[in-house]
This record gives sequence, structure tokens and C-alpha cells, in this order.
Amino acid sequence: MTSLLHVVGARPNFMKVAPVLRAGAAIPGMRQYLVHTGQHYDAAMSDRFFTDLGLPTPDVNLGVGSGSHAVQTARIMTEFEPVLDRLAPDWVVVYGDVNSTMACTLVASKKSVRVAHVEAGLRSRDRDMPEEINRLVTDVLADLLLTPSRDANENLAAEGVPSERVHLVGNVMVDTLLHLREKARALNAPEAHGLAGKAYAFCTFHRPSNVDHAGTLGEILGALDDLAKRMPVIFPIHPRTRQRISEFGLGHLAERVTLLDPLSYLDTVSLVDRSTLVLTDSGGLQEETTVLGVPCLTARPNTERPVTITEGTNRLVPSERAGINAAIEDVLRLRSNGGFRPGRPEGWDGRASERIVALLDRV
Repeated sequence: MTSLLHVVGARPNFMKVAPVLRAGAAIPGMRQYLVHTGQHYDAAMSDRFFTDLGLPTPDVNLGVGSGSHAVQTARIMTEFEPVLDRLAPDWVVVYGDVNSTMACTLVASKKSVRVAHVEAGLRSRDRDMPEEINRLVTDVLADLLLTPSRDANENLAAEGVPSERVHLVGNVMVDTLLHLREKARALNAPEAHGLAGKAYAFCTFHRPSNVDHAGTLGEILGALDDLAKRMPVIFPIHPRTRQRISEFGLGHLAERVTLLDPLSYLDTVSLVDRSTLVLTDSGGLQEETTVLGVPCLTARPNTERPVTITEGTNRLVPSERAGINAAIEDVLRLRSNGGFRPGRPEGWDGRASERIVALLDRV
């Protein structure tokens, strides 16, 4: 009987673990544990995602909370080790690139417990991003590297990872999206926000490189203000971003933008699905817009998900007003003249989780 210990720590992990847990439950005799490190410590936001995704109550919640990267990583490792000893799984399954991913991989590796990394091989090649460090360390130590796209396999091959450790399984985020898309659509979130029959934009910005510098945040808000003069702009705002707008005295640039409290997963999908375009610095939205066929402008100099550009609907834009405005004009032109033709990468078919648990059950 195979036993899996799934580790989650922040909201992006929740969308990734949900379909794997569901697929594992369908395999006779498979035992699964869910450990929430508590890296994302806003209970209200986390609880809403658990409800939307149909996730079970975690078997263990480490409750580590916030802190610097070093403090948070150390707390996770200290709290996770006795849990690992007690549950003694065959596999520790980690997801994505948050601090919990790397910390629990380190603990399991030192105790000779096999680690499977879901969403392995993604690279931005920007080591100023803490997530890039987490990806690199996790992939060096993990026993099984489960990749979402062929470019991830190529990255790992270039780094000298033996091919027998690498398996292209597809994108588990897509599994969740396809599983819940109709439920999300049934919410009719656009109607609830007065957007029925209207063109509108959806945006999220939270990365420190965009929101922790007054000049950069001002440029982004300026572009959103320009866009809001021609269509509604819906902005579920991260607490960090709201605080920075206030600190920097930039509220006048957000007066025409509809600022919302953070949304549930289903509400987000419902709004993104019918939007005209998305502006973001999020990783997950790059993938979700690709599957939903919505143009996405990502205000970052690089992305660890280049397949969303080469095969999907995403493009990178500079975090400055003129560049964002020019990209918006291009997207709207393509949408109006039929030149926008979305695609979907290989393996983004809603069955990645089935491939993952089948693999873990036999190796």
C-alpha cells in the first residue's frame, strides 16, 4: 500500500494538490496525508480556497505564519521533521515553488524519504526571485521530477538531471480549472459586479518588484487608470498592494479602478473567464488565461512559464505605463480583427493528476 504525504503552504499549492488528492482517492489502498505548513497565514483567505476546491481538513497544520525567508524556512523544517517521523510516508509530494516546497524537501531528503516535485523544471533564470531559488534546490534534491511542459524537461536535461527521474505529466492547475470551470461560470460573477454584457479587464499585482517601489507601482496604476477610462477594470487587491498604494500616496490613480477584497478561487475564475483581457504579475493566471483563451499581459521581465507565451495567450510587458498601454492597444486590436488565436500546450488536458498518482503507485 503506497502512502503519500502532500505538503501545501500557500494558495497556489491548494489548486495543485486538490486534483492529486482526488486522483489518489480513486486508487484502492492508497493512503494520503495532507500537511498544511501555514505559510499563508490568513485563515479567511485560505479557508475560502479549501471550500472552493473541496479540500479535506489538513491532517496536520504546522501554523508557521509569516517571517523572513530564513525564519519561515527554518520554522517549517523544525515543525515538519517530527510529523514526517510520525507519519512515515513512502513519498513526500511537494508542489510549486514556495518556501514550504523547498523546506520540506530538505527535511525529507536528509531523512532518506523519497520526494516527488509536482511542477518541476520551471525556470525564470532570475535568481533575484526567491521562488527561483526554491525551484533549483527542490529539483536538485527530489527523487521524482514531475513536469508540466516540455520546456521544463529541457531545463532539467540542461542541468544534468538524469532522464529517468523526469516525467512529463502535464499541468495539475489545469486539472483543477477544468474540473471547476462550469461551477465557476454558474456563479455569474460578472453579473454580480454589474458587468453583464460589458467588456472589462481583470488585474492582480502583488510582487515586491512591482508594488514595493513607488515609481513602478505608480506606472502600473497609471496604465490601469488609462484603461479604466474606456472599460471597467476589476482589481482584487492583495493587502500588501493596498498598503503600498496608501503609503505612497497613489490613491488618486486607483479612483477609476474597481478595487475588491481578495476573491475566492471560483469567483476569480468566473471573472477571468469572461474578461476581455487580464493584467497581472501572477504565475497561475498566466496558465489559467491560456486555458480559458483570454489575453494576458504579465508585467515582469521574465517568466518561468514560457510555454504560456509560445503556445498560449500570455505576453510579457514592462512595468511602465507606456509599455503596458501599447500592449493593451495591440491586444484589443487583435481581438477586434480576429487575429487573437489562443492555443493550449501538450498535456494540459485535465488528467495530469491521474498520471501522477499512477506513477507514484508503481515506482
